[in-house]
Amino acid sequence: MSETDALDARLEALTDEDLARGLALFRAKLGEAEAAYLQTCVRCGLCADACHYHRADGELASIPAHKLAQVAAVFRAHFTVAGRLAPGLTGARRFDRDMARAWVEALFGRCSLCGRCSLNCTTGIHISAVLKAARGALTEMGLIPADLLQVVATSLETGNNMGISRDDWLETVQWIEEEMQQDVGDPAARIPVDKQGARVLFTVNPREPKFFPLCLQASATVLNAAGEDWTVASEGWDLTNYGLFSASPAHGGAIAANLMASMDRLGCGTLVIGECGHGFAAARWEAAEWLQKRPGFRIVSFLELMEEYFQQGRLHVDPAKIAERATLHDPCNTVRHGGIVEPQRAILRRCLADFVEMTPNRAENFCCGGGGGQLSMSRYRQKRLQSGGVKAEQIRRTGARLVVAPCHNCIDQLMELNREYKLGVVIKTVAEVVADALVRAPAQPREESH
Repeated sequence: MSETDALDARLEALTDEDLARGLALFRAKLGEAEAAYLQTCVRCGLCADACHYHRADGELASIPAHKLAQVAAVFRAHFTVAGRLAPGLTGARRFDRDMARAWVEALFGRCSLCGRCSLNCTTGIHISAVLKAARGALTEMGLIPADLLQVVATSLETGNNMGISRDDWLETVQWIEEEMQQDVGDPAARIPVDKQGARVLFTVNPREPKFFPLCLQASATVLNAAGEDWTVASEGWDLTNYGLFSASPAHGGAIAANLMASMDRLGCGTLVIGECGHGFAAARWEAAEWLQKRPGFRIVSFLELMEEYFQQGRLHVDPAKIAERATLHDPCNTVRHGGIVEPQRAILRRCLADFVEMTPNRAENFCCGGGGGQLSMSRYRQKRLQSGGVKAEQIRRTGARLVVAPCHNCIDQLMELNREYKLGVVIKTVAEVVADALVRAPAQPREESH
């Protein structure tokens, strides 16, 4: 059965109880601010040009205000007096199967939750927060795209979203360690596993051991060059959390708890989230709310940690080692939602001889189109690639041959855009750039791992 047929079947099978349960969750996720947002839009249209979906297809359905209006119509019908008494005058619409279908297509099919529309809203509506609340209602009713749900299920069942076994993970770490030792010419270089009391627990996107081992090797090279006291975990090492995209607090909390358990088990002082936008946002900003518990340790992005190393004089690089022009992609969850804006830029200015910014950049940078779980939803692949054309044009205008992207979801999308739009670029993480530019300092005393 195709995903479209499966969705149709789930919609047809919806009961009044299912719809009521979804509505109840939706209302529970709306605080006073979010409820006010649903009554605030003045339809000025400025959000249209802010959205990469609408810039790419020009369709009314892709305008953020239009997506918001579909959610607001349900809110008015069920939770306001005016909407119940005069639905025709207020634009209120009951939540039924047709409206549920419209929500699925708008919230999963035409939105990556990037938040750029909110920055350009004249009344300050946090549009992505409201749409995320509505996504959560759809997930509660079983109307989440099946392949996105499968990623969540794999994480819950196996501890990582690629289903990598403990033995395979440890075997991969071992051979990456051996490759690193040969590459840097240092048999003492290590990827410590389950080192009790290490200062840093480094967490990894499963796509690295599965498909991009050189990325993990680069991160390990940087950590060793900095003389860090660090470790990875044998279990609970996956930094990704697709509960952020299913918008289910239960999903997000259960996955986040894996990282927290590893920190407790190993007694590390700092949880370092590798280069992953949504992984950082989930661990640093969302996990405490999902788990209703403030973490008792520091949580930082690897970008922040690498910049600290540079400031402390623990890394030495030669920008002449990387001659090609390079540009930086700003992942939405790292920058716009996560607040990590300048560390990556400071690092790249040290490591690159020819670094140019995209226009616009930082918080105003356009989403690549791979966020919000889009990469895992095959149903919307063509729309995803179409919307990514905005990012492809940004890259093309820089004249760069190297695109640096501190997020694996972004890297996967950019690799597809590279092929789709024939950009002819190479795509790397920040750690890969640092590793490429490293100049090995004289050997420093190193604490042996256990």
